[in-house]
Amino acid sequence: MTETTHDTDALESVLAAELDADVTGVETLSDGLNLVLAVSTPAQEYVVRRPNKLRDRAYINALHDEYGVMERLHDTPLPTPEPVLYCDDPSILDGAFFVIPRVPGEVVPLGSDLPERFRHPAARRQLAHTLVDTLADVHALDPEQFEGVCDSRTPREQVQNGLDRLDEATAVTGREFARLRALGEWLIGNAPEDPETTLVHGDFRPGNILFAGEETPEITSVLDWEAALLGDPLVELGYLLLRWGDADDPTPSLDGIVERYPEHEQTVAHLREQNERGLAPFTTDPGSPTRRELVDRYEERTGRTFEHERFYRVQAAFSLASVWVDLHRYRVEHDEDSDFEPFIDHMTLLAEGVVDGERPL
Repeated sequence: MTETTHDTDALESVLAAELDADVTGVETLSDGLNLVLAVSTPAQEYVVRRPNKLRDRAYINALHDEYGVMERLHDTPLPTPEPVLYCDDPSILDGAFFVIPRVPGEVVPLGSDLPERFRHPAARRQLAHTLVDTLADVHALDPEQFEGVCDSRTPREQVQNGLDRLDEATAVTGREFARLRALGEWLIGNAPEDPETTLVHGDFRPGNILFAGEETPEITSVLDWEAALLGDPLVELGYLLLRWGDADDPTPSLDGIVERYPEHEQTVAHLREQNERGLAPFTTDPGSPTRRELVDRYEERTGRTFEHERFYRVQAAFSLASVWVDLHRYRVEHDEDSDFEPFIDHMTLLAEGVVDGERPL
């Protein structure tokens, strides 16, 4: 944590009144796409979240809609933070924000190992099973509860939105992401017809899940519903599988990326390490199930069959890469440094490996 540099006097006054408690401290947890503050009171800690940028993009819900999703989730058995306060007065924190209790647990960011206490086979297996079971629970909720606070999009529409992001980025940066575009066109031609519709978290991954427990992990909360939608649940299974490695997965060559981006030496070095270890390195360690085993568990829990598996796994990589393209566009447009291009190219490589059959389920 770092000390906040934001003027929080007005925020503290509002929270003291709304929470009926004195605010004893405010700290900045993160200040990227969202400003996230930790707020302490004598009896409880809270989290304040205010968007910083990109909230106008089609793949991110308006803040009041995200809050509405969380209100509806609070009436379900799914572990999610209780929404405490929504405020749209821009004079308080320079924009709308919401407040939730701070829930115990740790996330597992992209490229990271598990917390040390979970680095044993039983914990890895339990974490994987709990992830899949929670995903199945998300997809079992009544989608009608979330109408009005979530858009509805088919897989084909989601891919087309990604292609539109490539067009916007090219207009700003002059860079044509030709290979990524080719993947999007392949997806358009191979999209399943008449998919099922459920609530979809939109960014379900270990980095958006809080894990607690002493020796074996338990999920205390599913966070960040800003990308929630009504859509095909198998899209989200493919998204989870994107991060899941199998021990015999090939390691794609980064020679082309190294040659294209000599100015990003440090970024490419980080990417090389990630490429060698996998997007989630713990998934290839002893005890962790294979991708096929995760699919089998999901199918057993939901009664669904994971058909068109190549489509869904390629779509996961394409969607993530197209969001990174949008972030790259934003930084270029605002004269900020951007090192997203090597990561976009790497994700394109992974997707091409699925299309070509080099990375089977």
